[in-house]
Amino acid sequence: MNLDFQSALSQVIEKIESWWETFVSMIPNMGVAILLLIIFVVLSRLAAKTFKKIFAKTSENKALTSLFTTIIKYTVIGIGLFIILSVLKLDKAVTSILAGVGILGLALGFAFQDIAANFVSGIILAFRTPFTIGDIIKVNDIMGTAMATNLRTTIVKTFTGQEVFIPNKDVLQNPIFNYTVLGKRRIDISVGISYGDDLDKVQAITLETIKNIDGVIDLENTVFDYEEFGSSSINFNIRFWISYPGAPGYFKVKTDAIKAIKKAFDDNDIMIPFPIRTLDFGIRGGEPLSAMQLNLQNAISEGEDETMDKSSQNN
Repeated sequence: MNLDFQSALSQVIEKIESWWETFVSMIPNMGVAILLLIIFVVLSRLAAKTFKKIFAKTSENKALTSLFTTIIKYTVIGIGLFIILSVLKLDKAVTSILAGVGILGLALGFAFQDIAANFVSGIILAFRTPFTIGDIIKVNDIMGTAMATNLRTTIVKTFTGQEVFIPNKDVLQNPIFNYTVLGKRRIDISVGISYGDDLDKVQAITLETIKNIDGVIDLENTVFDYEEFGSSSINFNIRFWISYPGAPGYFKVKTDAIKAIKKAFDDNDIMIPFPIRTLDFGIRGGEPLSAMQLNLQNAISEGEDETMDKSSQNN
C-alpha cells in the first residue's frame, strides 16, 4: 500500500515538473502572443476608423458604414486570434475551434431564425436604401420619421411622439411608403354640393380657390372630378399637390383649403347640404305624409257620415 502511494506521488510530481518545463519554455511565446493581441486590437480600431473615413466620402449611408466598420473590426481581431493560437502551438485547437464554430453556427441558425432574418434584412436594406435617415416613411400603418437603421431594427419616430422599433424583416417584407423621396405630396378633399347648384360654376370656383392657397404647387396637375350622385348631394373630389416635407405642413394646407372652399361657397350661394331623409308612410310605398293625413281625415269624415246615417234610420 505504501509503495502504491509513493508511485502515484512520483507520477504526479513528474507530471507537474513536465508542465512547469513546458510553461517555462512557452514564456517567450506567451509574451509574443500578448504583444500580438495588443497589436491586433489596435489594428482593428485603426482599420475601422480608416474605413469609416474613406467610406463616408463615397456614401452617406450610415447603416452601411456601421455594418462594414463592425465587420472589418472583428475580422481583424479574428485573424489575430488564429495567429496567436499558432504562436502558442495550439494548431489542433484552431482546427477544433473551426469545427465547433461551424456546428455552433448551424445550431444557432435554427434557434435564432428571426434574429438571423432581421440581420440579413438589415444588410439588404443598407444596400438597397429605400429610405434614408430623416425621411418620412410608412410601414405597417406606422408613419413617422426614420431615425435609425441597425442590423436588427428600424427606428421610426411617429408624429405623436413615440419611437417605434420595427424588425427589419417586417420592413423588408412589407410595402414601404416614402413621402420624402419625391419632395411633394397630394392632398385629396371630398365635398358635396346641392343638386340645385350649377356644376360648372362650382368647378370653376373650387379650382380658383385652390390656386390662391399658400403652399400649393404644380397647379397644372390639380384635378377636379365629380364622383357620384349621393343621397342628398352631388359629391366631387379636389386633388392638389404641396411641397413635402416642408412649410406650410400637410395638415395646415388641408385645413386652409377646407376653410377657403367653405368661404368661397358661402360667398357664391353654393350650398353644402345636410343629409336628407324622406319618411315613407304609405303601405304600398311612395306616399308622402301630407297625403296620409288627408286620407286619414277623409276616413274620419266617412266614419262620421255613416254614424249619422245609422242614427237617422233608427229614429
